[in-house]
Amino acid sequence: MDTTFDFIVIGAGPAGEAATNKARELGARVAVIDRRWFGGSCPFIGCLPSKALLHGAAEHAANPSTYDWARASAHRDYMVNRDPAAPEPDDGGHVRRLEAVGATVFRGTATITGRGRVTVRHHDRVHELAASSVIVAVGSHSKRPPLEGLDAIATWTNEQATLARELPASLLVLGGGPTGCELAQVYARFGVPTTIVQSGPRLAPTDHPRNSEVIRAALERDGVAVRTGVRATRARAGAGTDGAHVIDLDDGSTAEGHVILLAVGRSFPIDDLGLEHYGIDTSGRTPYPRDGRLRVADGLYIVGDPAGPELHTHQAHYQGELAVRMAHGEAVTPDYRALPRATYMDPEAAFVGVTVDAAREAGLDAFELTADFATSARGYGIEATSGHVTIVVDRATRELVGAAMACPDASAAIHECVLAIKVRVPIDVLAETIHAFPSTSRIFNGLFPDALRELTSPGSVVKG
Repeated sequence: MDTTFDFIVIGAGPAGEAATNKARELGARVAVIDRRWFGGSCPFIGCLPSKALLHGAAEHAANPSTYDWARASAHRDYMVNRDPAAPEPDDGGHVRRLEAVGATVFRGTATITGRGRVTVRHHDRVHELAASSVIVAVGSHSKRPPLEGLDAIATWTNEQATLARELPASLLVLGGGPTGCELAQVYARFGVPTTIVQSGPRLAPTDHPRNSEVIRAALERDGVAVRTGVRATRARAGAGTDGAHVIDLDDGSTAEGHVILLAVGRSFPIDDLGLEHYGIDTSGRTPYPRDGRLRVADGLYIVGDPAGPELHTHQAHYQGELAVRMAHGEAVTPDYRALPRATYMDPEAAFVGVTVDAAREAGLDAFELTADFATSARGYGIEATSGHVTIVVDRATRELVGAAMACPDASAAIHECVLAIKVRVPIDVLAETIHAFPSTSRIFNGLFPDALRELTSPGSVVKG
């Protein structure tokens, strides 16, 4: 077997697969390595199963008698390619696709042993590989907080929560980011008593504040007990009602759940890879800067979750391809100005760019306009009771710099704003754009002309 390549890709999740495919497209020789699932978390314990379960939960909420948990679980198994009797998904399709494009695939643990040198170990087999460029795409795993008593509890992460075949008696979610909120809605809609605890003042803390409000209202509508501004201080296994686990909170109260789902953040497994051979401090004294730069040393690239600046499959795919192009000599650099975020609850929430406060903190003369979704034509048509569409505009450039929406179709409708920010479309052009009536996007036919009037006659629409 040839052991010399142009690229060695460590990790075969979305970033690693994208890098491998782009490198093969450019005619490069590629070795790709993963220790567990080729395809990574997204297709097996992340994006795809969670969205399948959200669909099942919505169907169940609409008509419980025709769409039960067994049906939702079976559909989820189909989505993750797991046989009814199998404990884990089958990643064979991802392996075959990589091999089909001409990549050399290794299943095992990779360690960087020198610049451009990687050792792969799997059981009793060892492979010594060499390449001019190494791409680290190892993803992330659920963070376990240092909470007293937690080690006595068999907690869930997104893996157990997305692969579960039985409903728990009750669920306590620690963490109010997208993962915690989406899964809380899934289980609550299937009748599981669910509590979500978030240490910060609002759910979805990296989202637009108006999106956070809608997400909280949606969870409470579905029966979730939402606790914000409280921090877990101790765990007590089986100390609650009917053997539920108890989490003591710093305000003196408690929260209970027969299952505790950890959704308090992600950890990045890069410390033991051998990055010190490229002059990178892995002692922990100097945290790795997750600024999304991709090229961290000559011949070394870090992409996907460990790279930052955020945690998204679409970001990982973008970075994997871009790193290969950079290594190939193209004059390209990462651009995250138009990086979309989406939470796929009912209703959906989406956000791109910056809030008006962040824009002003960055020195922009920005203003914000908001339209109520419930009183739009689309909102009236579906009997919506909440939701919004918000835009942020920079007066100096007359361009969109941010947008957020919480409503049905948000994850799709936001992409007009993604493109507008990416290519710097003037508000004058956006104001003259025709949108189908009565779509969610049609709301922009009011917001963009209002923004143009504000730019033409400041104070006529908004102040400040």
